[in-house]
Amino acid sequence: MRIIKFGHACVRVEHDGVAVVIDPGVFTEAEALDGADAVLITHEHADHYLPDHLRTTDAPVFTIDAVAAKIREDAPEVAERVSVVRPGEEFDAGLPVRAVGELHAVIHPEFPRFYNSGYVVTAGEQKVYHPGDALTPPEEDVDILLVPVSAPWMKASEAIEFARAVKAPRNLAIHDRVYSEAGLGIIDGHMNAFLPDAGQDYVRLADGAEL
Repeated sequence: MRIIKFGHACVRVEHDGVAVVIDPGVFTEAEALDGADAVLITHEHADHYLPDHLRTTDAPVFTIDAVAAKIREDAPEVAERVSVVRPGEEFDAGLPVRAVGELHAVIHPEFPRFYNSGYVVTAGEQKVYHPGDALTPPEEDVDILLVPVSAPWMKASEAIEFARAVKAPRNLAIHDRVYSEAGLGIIDGHMNAFLPDAGQDYVRLADGAEL
């Protein structure tokens, strides 16, 4: 199994000849979808969902109802390849996947909540959790947490506490285009000040690098 980090919140999980791409958005190069067997989308925000990317592949798309509605509007030619998933649902995307959670993190109390589904992807003996824009625990043990580290809706302590609550042995930073390199250096320092003491590794990869 390998994970390739693409722009911002996009990762590509590969195992046994199958490639599942999660959240190819505006910060993601189209090459992330080359040869993809399935695409998972957590929610409708542009940094996670870009209809032009979905037009570059014939792969099936798995997502929530709110995103499926956007696809029907933005890229109707893609809609026939879309399967709607619901919280807790298990499905086959070439690799076994379970949908987790239902709502985006609170951006501001006066903003309406967006819908969001995280995904636990099973790649052989490894489980990888992508929470999208939420801090919803997966309610099962996972081997790798794709942990958001910067966003208008979160602070550093929330990223730390989320990682410690999930207790994944390995933690890969995602959602990292909001901060400058200086700011990301600070959050890296904070994460590494706490997670190793709990027996957890933390790494932030450059785009195109793999775990």
